[in-house]
Amino acid sequence: MDYVLPPAEIARQLLRISRHPYATEPEPAAVPPGDQEVLAEIMGLLRSHAGLDFTLYKQSTILRRIRRRMALRGLDTLPEYLRELERDSTEVHSLYQDFLIRVTRFFRDPEMFEALKGTVFPTLIKGRSLHVPIRVWVAGCSTGEEVYSLAIALLEFLGERNSSVPIKILASDVNEAALERARSGVYIDNIEVDVSPERLRRFFAKVDGRYQISKVVRDLCVFSRHNLANDPPFSRLDLVTCRNVLIYLNAPLQRRILSVLHYSLNSGGYLGLGSSETISPFGDLFATVDGKHRIYSKNFSARAAPGLDLAAYSEIGPLGMRWGEPRLPAATWTALDVQKEADRVILSRYAPPGVVIDENGTVLQFRGRTGPYLEPAPGMASLDLMKMLREGLLGEVRAALGRARAENVPVRKERLALREAGPRNGEQLRLVNVEVLPFKVPPTGVRCFLVLFEDAPPLPAPSSASSTSSWFSASSASSASSAKTPPEEGAGGASPSTGANAAEQQVLQLQQELAATREYLQSLIEEHESASEELKSASEELLSANEELQSTNEELQTAKEETQSANEELATLNDELRHRNLELAQVNNDLVNSLAAVHFPIVLVSRDLRIRRFTPSAERVLNLIPTDVGRPLSDIKPNINVPDLGELTSRVIDQLAPVESQVQDREGHWYSLRVRPYVTLDNKIEGASITLVDIDSVRHQLKDEG
Repeated sequence: MDYVLPPAEIARQLLRISRHPYATEPEPAAVPPGDQEVLAEIMGLLRSHAGLDFTLYKQSTILRRIRRRMALRGLDTLPEYLRELERDSTEVHSLYQDFLIRVTRFFRDPEMFEALKGTVFPTLIKGRSLHVPIRVWVAGCSTGEEVYSLAIALLEFLGERNSSVPIKILASDVNEAALERARSGVYIDNIEVDVSPERLRRFFAKVDGRYQISKVVRDLCVFSRHNLANDPPFSRLDLVTCRNVLIYLNAPLQRRILSVLHYSLNSGGYLGLGSSETISPFGDLFATVDGKHRIYSKNFSARAAPGLDLAAYSEIGPLGMRWGEPRLPAATWTALDVQKEADRVILSRYAPPGVVIDENGTVLQFRGRTGPYLEPAPGMASLDLMKMLREGLLGEVRAALGRARAENVPVRKERLALREAGPRNGEQLRLVNVEVLPFKVPPTGVRCFLVLFEDAPPLPAPSSASSTSSWFSASSASSASSAKTPPEEGAGGASPSTGANAAEQQVLQLQQELAATREYLQSLIEEHESASEELKSASEELLSANEELQSTNEELQTAKEETQSANEELATLNDELRHRNLELAQVNNDLVNSLAAVHFPIVLVSRDLRIRRFTPSAERVLNLIPTDVGRPLSDIKPNINVPDLGELTSRVIDQLAPVESQVQDREGHWYSLRVRPYVTLDNKIEGASITLVDIDSVRHQLKDEG
């Protein structure tokens, strides 16, 4: 906050500030417990004012800036300062500007720029095509000194090749006021301390006592407002510098920003940090190239996490959580948790085994003990269910799956004969029920199938030929069979009934497999007929699409010709604009030199009475300095006795009537004051011109003659 006071009052203000706790007491290590909610409200005011969340800034930085503003305002406690912020919105803006650190200068850490020339720049141009630009991002650029320093260093390295290697430097910051100054590229003469005379001559121009970056350098740099924490990052970059930004942020936000920078870089791209910053403990994202100068390269094998959830690490929670304390889930349970765990136990013990497959029959999940029903096929590993089914299940399961897929209904197959190894290296049949259940997975609606297996109880052995015949008929009609393990052979051999039962079971199995094969072939025939119909329909659609495509090609050809014509017009317009820019630059140079050659004071003001331009001789007479450009005319205290100069100029603009009068300066020197409207080429009034002509010698001569 600026104070405009008499010298005695300035002394009293300095004495008051020197006695404030900000100057006399050590910086507190943490926020007092009673002020946590107050600090949260202050952060909320800043968030609503500027749209930025400062809760992930380091606590020491936040407290230091707030205590500084409290000292300037003469307030001792956080609640008092909160009331001041709620009362005065300008103080909220001042605190916001204080939080945005703007400590920078040209070629800060010169050794780092030399390291870039020796390590990074040679790699960037090695094997690069002429049409591929070198893309650089300066994150947190502040007022632009580092951006222009990097551009100058790159131009110096390229030397005569700078015209053949395209360069694009993207610079970003959240402070719009700093970006405006960076875009203008105008700096006061104290940069001579950091910039060598050779660089000043080559890359700067002296304008009104200040230095401006040359147009060649400014054309390489594009400035934009960008929030590293929330806004989408730039991409396909060769070099990113984020110097002295991370030191003000807490670890969660540092991790997110480093992940964003890792994503932005090309494979083999480089990252430059400040001298007080490091990638540790996030070294998995980058490899060290020059640890002394904080230069790193992208670790392509590392997987960044740009989606890191920062909300879990918010520094000040609604319940007054302490800074740096993550929000961890509470160690509690609910009735729903108990129900889920009970369901899991029941499913694991009593649910039938099965598999979850997709539309193509690929197994997505095994549920329970599926070993008795599935067996990996020899050869290359595969999760295709049809290749894993044991002998006896393939035909029926394929048919059931085809029907479930076509009709989207559950399908059940009962008493399928599964052949497996039996006692004493023999074989035995086991009856199995199979059920295929289609279901959709929310929220995408992708369809999957659950295939369940369960053992079926064996049927009793037949007692007579008639019962055997009826059992066989029933089994053939239902495409199912029963199996009975033959009794163990005794020492004297098997009984005749045992051999008959085994033959009957084999016949039943063959009949079952034949029925399954017929059903499967029937489904294939139906699918083939359906596919033929679809193919015929698709052929007709293709013919129609082909005609539409030909029509579209003709339209595209016409559009191409129109685009070529538009491109020619744009090229012509671009050449015209380039020519006009050259003319404008020449006219501007002529104007600057003409005004510098004029030996009497001239001041040009806009319609709102702000100073736009003045001649060097006006500095002494009207008490002006180069930084007064843009200031209201009423703020200037000229050395001539014209107390109503602002009102006089405003009347000339409103009435379009020039005014001329004779005035004296404080030394008694006479001038002819002329105020005329400023008229553009299209007859618009855009302000006024104030001219002073020295008539002191003429007045003395007339006085002597009189």
